[in-house]
Amino acid sequence: MVTSPHETSHRIFQDRPELLPPVFEILGVPLPRKATVEVISPDATEIRPLERRVDSVLRVEPPDGDGFLLAIEAQGRKDREKASSWTYYLGYLGAKYDLPVLLLVVCKDRATARWAAGPFRGGYGTWTSIVIHPLVLGPDNVPVITDAAEASRNLAMTAFSAMTHGTHQQAPAILEALAQALGTADQASFKYYSEIMEIGLGNTPARDTWRKLMAVGTYFPGRGTLVEETFLEGKAEGKAESILAVLAARGIDVPEDDARRIAECTDTRTLDLWLQRAVTAASAAEVF
Repeated sequence: MVTSPHETSHRIFQDRPELLPPVFEILGVPLPRKATVEVISPDATEIRPLERRVDSVLRVEPPDGDGFLLAIEAQGRKDREKASSWTYYLGYLGAKYDLPVLLLVVCKDRATARWAAGPFRGGYGTWTSIVIHPLVLGPDNVPVITDAAEASRNLAMTAFSAMTHGTHQQAPAILEALAQALGTADQASFKYYSEIMEIGLGNTPARDTWRKLMAVGTYFPGRGTLVEETFLEGKAEGKAESILAVLAARGIDVPEDDARRIAECTDTRTLDLWLQRAVTAASAAEVF
């Protein structure tokens, strides 16, 4: 079943291709420098009525030389039928685009990641006709990023680290590092990462942690996130809490009088303005 956490596990590669260089370094696969990355159709359906669809497909083109395709699958559990599906994807995409194809499987638990690494063999009896060796990202090789400075250098990798280690004991530390890094990020990045994390973490304790750290704007409308709840319901109390949460996540000290002023304000338009300023303000005074 396709879920929001499943979608974010591969969508982040489409939205933030800067994630590819550190990921390929983790996997030990050389990535051409200054390569362009293009999202192409994941549809692998033939004329006959059998629908097949890869989660995400990227075309990676170096400035010189041949490019390749990267087929990305988010896998939540072991599935014995995947070997035949992945064989088909690789053969179909290679024939359609006349390019080499790599398969990357993204997993959030160790057992699934170890299974996904294969190799998967196809043939009859003792004869092997084809072997698939997927590249795999999971808890064993995705780094745990808890340093805010490192998080600032690569927001995409930190967000991916948080989603991969969502049930890890260090998940709160990763989320705190990401929240601090977003405090100095541009508005578009703040909006994107604040909500992709809430969606990508699914129904886990880590999501509750993130909800306490982030509550600004909306990037994925219609998903019922905390951001939408506080903004659409128009509750002044929720907006005031969001302002204080953002300032706290950014390490901004809020004097008691300023905190009281924010908490006691009932004008939602004023609170909206203060919330926007809280994203970039260097001090609590600048919010006002």
